[in-house]
Amino acid sequence: MKFQIEDVTVYFPYDHIYPEQYSYMVELKRALDAKGHCLLEMPTGTGKTIALLSLITSYALSKPSNSVKLLYCTRTVHEMEKTLAELRLLHQYQLQHLGPSARILALGLSSRKNLCINPSVVSAENRDSVDAACRKLTASWVRALAIENPNIPTCQFFENYEKASSDAVLPPGVYTLQDLRAFGKEKGWCPYFLARHMVQFANVVVYSYQYLLDPKVAGIISKEMQRELLKGLREILIRWLRRLKGLRPPDASRLRAEYNRLVDGLAQRGNLSITDTWLSNPALPDDILKEAVPGNIRRAEHFLSVLRRLVQYLKGRLETENVEKEGPVAFVASVNAQAGIDQKMLKFCYDRLHSLMLTLEITDTDEFLHIQTICDFATLVGTYTRGFSIIIEPFDERMPNIPDPVLQLSCHDASLAIKPVFERFQSVVITSGTLSPIDLYPRLLNFNPVVSRSFTMSLTRDCICPMVLTRGSDQLPVSTKFDLRSDEGVVRNYGRLLLEMVSVVPDGIVCFFVSYSYMDSIVNRWNELNILKEIMQHKLIFIETQDVVETTLALDNYRKACDCGKGAVFFSVARGKVAEGIDFDRHYGRLVIMFGVPFQYTLSRILLARLEYLRETFQIKEGDFLTFDALRQAAQCVGRVIRSKADYGMMIFADKRYSRHDKRSKLPGWILSHLRDAHLNLSTDMAVHIAREFLRKMAQPYDKSGGSGVKTLLSQEDLEKMSNGNNGEVLF
Repeated sequence: MKFQIEDVTVYFPYDHIYPEQYSYMVELKRALDAKGHCLLEMPTGTGKTIALLSLITSYALSKPSNSVKLLYCTRTVHEMEKTLAELRLLHQYQLQHLGPSARILALGLSSRKNLCINPSVVSAENRDSVDAACRKLTASWVRALAIENPNIPTCQFFENYEKASSDAVLPPGVYTLQDLRAFGKEKGWCPYFLARHMVQFANVVVYSYQYLLDPKVAGIISKEMQRELLKGLREILIRWLRRLKGLRPPDASRLRAEYNRLVDGLAQRGNLSITDTWLSNPALPDDILKEAVPGNIRRAEHFLSVLRRLVQYLKGRLETENVEKEGPVAFVASVNAQAGIDQKMLKFCYDRLHSLMLTLEITDTDEFLHIQTICDFATLVGTYTRGFSIIIEPFDERMPNIPDPVLQLSCHDASLAIKPVFERFQSVVITSGTLSPIDLYPRLLNFNPVVSRSFTMSLTRDCICPMVLTRGSDQLPVSTKFDLRSDEGVVRNYGRLLLEMVSVVPDGIVCFFVSYSYMDSIVNRWNELNILKEIMQHKLIFIETQDVVETTLALDNYRKACDCGKGAVFFSVARGKVAEGIDFDRHYGRLVIMFGVPFQYTLSRILLARLEYLRETFQIKEGDFLTFDALRQAAQCVGRVIRSKADYGMMIFADKRYSRHDKRSKLPGWILSHLRDAHLNLSTDMAVHIAREFLRKMAQPYDKSGGSGVKTLLSQEDLEKMSNGNNGEVLF
């Protein structure tokens, strides 16, 4: 269908549109016209992706003089592929109406691991190994040596890509990762470097938000640097010093050239080959890139001496017997006093290491991951004076008698990572089905949206049935609160709830627990009480683990069990992979049970430090943030069950704390609008009765276009009436 929103002709690839999709587009256009940022919350399964793509691509077509480029960020590769598939459908529709003038180039960008087609490279076990294997074949100095010695291996796909030169381009169209790999195999070109090259010409680029925010910060923040990580660093540095001492004359001349280049500043690094550049470090502000590297780390041997002192200092700090917490300013002062390394030297560690590895023509980058981590850490500590904490814990609280020191750099301020994004782009659209409470985001991310709106879901029938279960059939309260979670009555009532539901609900049931440890403990207790055995008489059980391969296999088998008709039960964890990236639509998820409120571990020192920072900086109370975070996660979990308006499902919030208004009110509006007062304080037998009635109701035929004067599907004619001001004829 084709319709007008003010001066923009919107091309929408379906015959009907949801009212909330139309409202979503109107608000999105307002934000684009105002050249500002926006927050838009719309329920899951209401077509946010196609609404956003339709409006923005149509907006670009209506304003050819004002070039609009869309960067669409997702969390997983699966979501990336789904987005590009939607865009392909839209693009075909636009070509039918506009012809060649509607042509665009859209592609997905991912890591070498997902795009490489060289069998000898992509077979490596992890992403870092794939990156290193690629550099061994494509680095400029390796290729230069291969010209003189044909026995040196290179990548034929990259060589073909280089030979094609300016002819190595992607024709207009929409390319998923699979399409890029197929195109690369057909042409004999490397799809990874081809995609990187074509990004600058693309109208739409879909990739992981980690690339946009900051890959270096994402790799270092809140990561553990255990004693094992520091082991061997001294040997690496000694090996480098030996390499420097034994340099041949050409190597020495390269180091002299590097020294002169560093005097001129980091921004003057020259035009590196595409294979030699790494992802730049967005953690460094632009003014730092124009500075010259400090004189005392320009020479390679001096820089390695600094790294050795820094490693010795960190090893000394890990020998503490007490928990220590410091801000970046105090930490840098301590490093300067004890190791003689000032803030400016720390600030340039990452780029100085990068420069040295390029100068020494090192391709085995995966062997130097630990020293890269140290330099990333040093750069962040030297760059930021606020928003971070350095926390040193001498042992794991669960095993206090075993020394296991951990040094962690924790970021408390999300606005630090998102600030460059807000400054770099004209409009940033933050959209999800779980942004409630939406008014907290401008404070957390420190920005002023021009549009902030939450939409509800228009339905022809009540296909969502949320319930709050506060007690078991024996009237004992249920909760995962710390003093109740191990109670025998709570464990038994949770088990009886699931047992009753598997006997009533057809197809798939998904259960979310607050943590892996709690899931393990309660499943063990259910096994001892023979509850699992009784459940297995009705449905098979599959469990998410922390191993990606095991979880993928469990999901595949769960879907097979649901396809067979008997259904199955899937045990998962809030904040896990399944909770955010997997859809349980249709018969794969007729019921979701959220066992407990998924609060973060409140004794975590990282969390306590962040809560203190939020209170002092943004005046956000600890309880408000913890509740906001927990309820957002709970909504994310239960939202997996509804992926379209034709779908239906039940949501059970099994914890007495959900009945409190201060907790319940933080749930998204589209869930609250279906949560009746009669469903707020249920026992197990009452929940089973409601489930029976709901499923019986959903089995009845219904009018998908809407009845009783309520339009839930709008045609092109309906939209024309609305644009002419006849809103009274179209009720929704």
